[in-house]
Amino acid sequence: MPASKQTQDRFFVRYRLTGDETEARAKAADLCLEQTVECPADILPKGFIPDQVVGRLESLQKSTDPGAPASEALISFSNDTAGGELTQLCNVLFGNISLKKGFRLSRLENGGTLWGRFKGPRFGREGLRALLGEPRRPLLSTAVKPMGLSAEELARLAGRFAAGGIDVIKDDHGLANQPFASFAERAQRCAEAVRKAAAPTGRAILYAPNVTAPAGEVHERARFAKKVGAGALLICPGLTGIDAMRALADDDSLGLPILAHPAFLGSFVTCPDHGISHYALFGQLMRLAGADASIFPHSGGRFGFSLDECREIADGCRDPLGDFRSIFPAPGGGMSLQRLPELLEFYGSQVMFLVGGDLVRNSPDIEKNCALFRRLVENI
Repeated sequence: MPASKQTQDRFFVRYRLTGDETEARAKAADLCLEQTVECPADILPKGFIPDQVVGRLESLQKSTDPGAPASEALISFSNDTAGGELTQLCNVLFGNISLKKGFRLSRLENGGTLWGRFKGPRFGREGLRALLGEPRRPLLSTAVKPMGLSAEELARLAGRFAAGGIDVIKDDHGLANQPFASFAERAQRCAEAVRKAAAPTGRAILYAPNVTAPAGEVHERARFAKKVGAGALLICPGLTGIDAMRALADDDSLGLPILAHPAFLGSFVTCPDHGISHYALFGQLMRLAGADASIFPHSGGRFGFSLDECREIADGCRDPLGDFRSIFPAPGGGMSLQRLPELLEFYGSQVMFLVGGDLVRNSPDIEKNCALFRRLVENI
């Protein structure tokens, strides 16, 4: 173990760097400077800055992944470089270096005392299960859509999903504050419809309105959502900024579960030699920023994620990361009821399945479709 790794005042990050060993070492040196002092090593004053502030290459190993030559570099940074703020931590992790080719953030490792600066998920997997009274089976979720329906029509659909027993009913991420279904009217109508439909069933059912909004309105919409009876919140951290989600999760006056949607984040993961890994982005960083469930497209749907990439996300949602709670992976993106046996085999029970259009397409009886959805997962 590197001597640095025995201390608690540094955090450790693994990067994939393309090129042969000589090129990878040069990239590692570049990363250590660029992500901290952002100036050439030869102009730094001797002592504290090069010794403590500049990132430190701890190890370099040739990558065994197929494809172009690459190395896995373990780099440590002083906790003080992050300043205890998520925005600056993200800047240190992948700020300027994101503008260069051949650098990929693979995973966060030992955080020393830094992880303790962040609260992470308020509920996590077990807390969300406790809210819903479902200790074992996979959770079920769906989305009210499409954009263009009125708030009344969306609420009617939400009520039917609730009557059918869906655990978490969220806004589609494209529903914002459009004139045909304003945020306030939609949130109020849908929350009421879900509450009324859930009452006869005796089940706890959560409605999650989309609070993705201009910076000054995110908290305002979240507070309104809670006031009218929403049981959770949906946000797109790629659009609002990841720290906006962290602020919602940390707010004790809200105290609602957070669902993270991946809109606007796809270009981080689409190139294997650049960006951020699926594991780190949709698993670790979503947890660090307080999400209780991380939505992503499962392989074989409308998007191009592979099975290995989906497995990475599920692992990133549950693998040990400081004291942060494990969260639910929430695969969706064009999933059908017919694929549930395959999905159950792949993810097991610690998952929140997101099925949208197929609950409407499968038959005109939406409540019956939802009941089928439940039956398919209740006997695992």
